[in-house]
Amino acid sequence: MPSKRLSAALCGLFLTAACSTPEPAVAPSTTAGGEALTASEALGEYSSLDYCSLVDQRKVIGGGNAVKPPLTSFEFCRLEFVEGANRYTVTTGPITSGQDPNNQPYEYAGPLPEGVSVQRSTFNEDTACTRLLTFADGIRLSIAVTSDDTAPADQADRCRIADATVDGAAGVIGARKVGRLNLDQRSWGRVAPCAPLDQHELDAAAGPETKPAPALSGHSCIRGKVSFALSVGADTTPGATEALGGRQVQVTTSGAFCQVTTHRPIPGTPDRVEQAMLSVVGVDGAPEEATCAAAREVAVAVFPKLP
Repeated sequence: MPSKRLSAALCGLFLTAACSTPEPAVAPSTTAGGEALTASEALGEYSSLDYCSLVDQRKVIGGGNAVKPPLTSFEFCRLEFVEGANRYTVTTGPITSGQDPNNQPYEYAGPLPEGVSVQRSTFNEDTACTRLLTFADGIRLSIAVTSDDTAPADQADRCRIADATVDGAAGVIGARKVGRLNLDQRSWGRVAPCAPLDQHELDAAAGPETKPAPALSGHSCIRGKVSFALSVGADTTPGATEALGGRQVQVTTSGAFCQVTTHRPIPGTPDRVEQAMLSVVGVDGAPEEATCAAAREVAVAVFPKLP
């Protein structure tokens, strides 16, 4: 099994329920005769959840102007807009569970579905405002607002926008209008990310006694020292690439991690791509070259499994 230091490093890179320890559900706000609403009842199947369907753009943007259409990824929705001289980014998702000492009670003033409450996060609270829409079973939907102007004085506006986003999401959930992703047949959003990691070829890189552990959202997975995540991003001009596992990939490093990334065009959406990223973390002072050699071996075994 991975060490505590390794587990902390992996969880810092990939948000996953496998990284969390259970915590009691937050006391729900219910009324007499109402049933406490769980996340699965509110959101349906997590792996097909369209996070952008939870975003009421009229409430979120207010008098601002959208910069571009929202980015719909498998685990979040990102909306950017300009208000006055400032540019705001609103990220709805992912869903998480487990203990987090940054999460604190918050007296949310708006209406909520039965059994749903709101928390605030103290993480980076000088430059970001984060709310957690928390269901009766303790599963949380993260809503975070950042801005180009990171001055503490702008925090009031960031939190106003965060509360407006919560209000819109609560309204969608209460009206039972949560949407599903519309994925083509070859979309990587249909891939169960733990399946490609469950092969003996990865024993050396991940650890022979390790088992794949899926994220709550269903689009990322950790096995020992190896992580695998599927997402949607902007179609940007890539840097240097090489061929691995039958695909063109980029190999980069970030701290103790070596990451191997490949992309797939999305039919009918020229400015978006699906992304598959493998990551291997080096431990015990392993040199960067050895970590990246292991990451390349993992890519050769995993990427051919993608449609």
